[in-house]
Amino acid sequence: MTQYEKAVLLWRQKKVKTDAELAEALNGHSIAFAYHSGKIENDMVTYHDTREIFEHDGVTSYTGDLRTLFEIRNAKEASELFLTAFGEKRPLDSELILAFQKKLTQNTYDTRRYQLGERPGTYKLHDYVTGREEVGAAPEDVQEEMDELLEELVDIEDRDALTVAAYFHVKFENIHPFADGNGRTGRLAMNYFLVMHNHPPIIIHEEDRRAYYNALEAWDRFQNLAVMKSFLCAQTEKTWEKQITRAEKRRERNAPEL
Repeated sequence: MTQYEKAVLLWRQKKVKTDAELAEALNGHSIAFAYHSGKIENDMVTYHDTREIFEHDGVTSYTGDLRTLFEIRNAKEASELFLTAFGEKRPLDSELILAFQKKLTQNTYDTRRYQLGERPGTYKLHDYVTGREEVGAAPEDVQEEMDELLEELVDIEDRDALTVAAYFHVKFENIHPFADGNGRTGRLAMNYFLVMHNHPPIIIHEEDRRAYYNALEAWDRFQNLAVMKSFLCAQTEKTWEKQITRAEKRRERNAPEL
């Protein structure tokens, strides 16, 4: 059995059905996810500050940028919405995507975007290209392209969760539907899709951002999904490595002597 298969099995043995069970199953992963997802695009995010806000709803002796503090606090609120939505079994539709993005970006839009009419929780009104290939749907096409993408997620079998999650993520980032927060929103939405299909959520580790960007670029340039799927498989193994090791040690201790 591969490490990836062990991670999936470990998650499914938890039999997560409610938001409370999901919170227990994550057990610290929400903090790590918020830290890594935030730091991928903002090097001022620290694990210490993230943990302080998640656990105590505040920080002590903070001297950093105020926007960074808002981003971390927003990640906590988005994590709470993630749990609530799971408990309510909300589908991953446009309404939930917009809600995730609004939570993640409230009070963080810069003056220029705000003057252009951009607002958290709404699709972009202007062009904002990204990446070497300068990808991004035209503003007038975003709603239609997002609706088409989300329709493709309906009636997916759990066994196909990783492949479809990889496809969703590269397409979402290629559409680039928002004026800001596309990466953080896309990663959170991808994890929501995964847990709704009985698959362990994935931390995309900030130290692996170059491989992550390469996987996104492989789709943008060549429509090659295999690179992202392989990357997510490896990140799943890395995310759940310690839990797999602990579970194996428990089984060894409890194994009957021959």
